[in-house]
Amino acid sequence: MGMPEGIGIVDTMIGFPADDFKMYDFIREQLKDGSTDFDFPVEYMFKNVPKELYGAKDPVAVTLHEMDRFGIEVGLIGVGGDVSRKALKDHPDRFVGQGSVDPNRGMDGIRDMVRQYEEFGVRSFGAFNAGYNPQVGISDPLMYPIYAKCVELDVPIFSCAGVPGPRFPMWPQEVRLIDQVMYDFPELVFVTRHGCEPWEDLAVKLMLKWPNLYYSTTAFAPRYYPKAIVDYANTRGADKVIYGGYFPMGLSVERIMTDMRALPLKDEVWPKFLRDNARRVLKLD
Repeated sequence: MGMPEGIGIVDTMIGFPADDFKMYDFIREQLKDGSTDFDFPVEYMFKNVPKELYGAKDPVAVTLHEMDRFGIEVGLIGVGGDVSRKALKDHPDRFVGQGSVDPNRGMDGIRDMVRQYEEFGVRSFGAFNAGYNPQVGISDPLMYPIYAKCVELDVPIFSCAGVPGPRFPMWPQEVRLIDQVMYDFPELVFVTRHGCEPWEDLAVKLMLKWPNLYYSTTAFAPRYYPKAIVDYANTRGADKVIYGGYFPMGLSVERIMTDMRALPLKDEVWPKFLRDNARRVLKLD
């Protein structure tokens, strides 16, 4: 059976087509090649980026329209901008917040985590270790206060892992680094983002090893989900693989959901992948 209807999908990475790509300026600051000229710094990796939607008069309405078209009930969004904050205020039944972290800010960054948690009710935090300036590895001591605060607040961290799309060094996101983090923080719920490639087989091994380690499918069209991850979801990992999109950053919702129809998941895996695992990890119930 293919993708079922009416599940009430939870998308663990969605946003709004606002501010004409200014959100990527922090990435451009670190780039040293011609990709600084792209509107979207990893545009070389994606076809048909929905750039025509950017600068919409009502970006929240645009995203809600796409969610409604394809049965997405809840979207996990960053809380860093006015558009996202308005969406959280006006549509608390459709959006939940994800806070940001910066290990280079020390205790100011930890205090900001608490502020985001108290002010916006964030259900998770997001980390982009290769994107910090200077870069910080996943298992670097600078990350440990962040992980400890996530445990204290009882929220997961979603962390980019694998070779980053922007053309800067990959070492901060090597999947092997996650092993030490899970050992030192057994209570931490850690969700990988952006593929874990080329170490997806290692990611599966680590998920088998660590109960609180999960994988989200962000930034990939379903036809390109790693085979090791699809096989894992269909076997011992049915409770560990979580759907995440990439709208409007690099993929349209239509592209994702069109590809999704051909994803070879078992019948019993679909609701877990599209809804249940995310609801459990984000404590939406």
